[in-house]
Amino acid sequence: MLFRALLLALGLFVVSLPASAQSPMKAVATFSILADLLAEVAGDKVELSVVVGPDIDAHAYQPRPTDARALADAKVLVSNGLGFEGWIDRLAKAAPFKGKAIVATAGVATLKAGADHGHSHGNSHGHGPDPHCWQDVQRVRTYVANIAKGLAEADPPNAAYYRERAQAFDRRLAELDTWVKAEIAKVPADKRRAITGHDSFRYFSTAYGVKFQSPRGYNTSSEPSARDVAALIREVREHRIKALFVENMTNPGLIDQIARESGAVVGPRLYTDALSGPDGPAPTYEKMMRHNVTALVAGMAKN
Repeated sequence: MLFRALLLALGLFVVSLPASAQSPMKAVATFSILADLLAEVAGDKVELSVVVGPDIDAHAYQPRPTDARALADAKVLVSNGLGFEGWIDRLAKAAPFKGKAIVATAGVATLKAGADHGHSHGNSHGHGPDPHCWQDVQRVRTYVANIAKGLAEADPPNAAYYRERAQAFDRRLAELDTWVKAEIAKVPADKRRAITGHDSFRYFSTAYGVKFQSPRGYNTSSEPSARDVAALIREVREHRIKALFVENMTNPGLIDQIARESGAVVGPRLYTDALSGPDGPAPTYEKMMRHNVTALVAGMAKN
């Protein structure tokens, strides 16, 4: 009281600030795509860190001590769920994380993973749901609603702020979804086929009517058999598929081999499970989808 009185006597005013005004709430996203969605909703009210950054494979990621420290200090954790981050439960327990856990896929209608989709996720792909829901913009609108709801619960004084930003972002996503459909519609239905190295486009295929194939069993951590590759090359030749793509997560060697032996052309790199760095073509979710769709449409037009 004496110190306060002294300050007042000197003409200085003491203002008690609410916690939210003193420092942003600390939040962690598990990988780069979620980090971008979280940043869009949270704005400047959150100090954001991401466990698996741009151009890094979340499937094979090995958490570090710095990740545990970031989680221990965080008030919010946003994960994809559906077994995509097979390491997150162990990391949260080790931290330990005591904040609000937001699972972005809560309530999202899921598709079953392909029987050959052998990721080393927490769930066993081929038996559980495919976690790559973000490849359908409509499903990402649910991600954004879940993030906004979780942030509002963790930080009630800023709930209206999060809701307003989420609504503005949702309007942009609705426009993006319309744009994707219009772009794909430019390609005749019988030409809407593409080959990718990694089977993560199941949701895109269902939402937008493109048929994707990848070497059976191939993912970011396993190799297909010679028989599988030969069968795919035959299919590429038979259907005259020219649209071949390698993702930023995968080794281009296999796709290059298929291109050499089939006469197909390898298109621009697609971004599927991670964004590019800030100077790349896919530094945000919206730019990632626009980049991928533009590349796919140009490639499929040659089929």
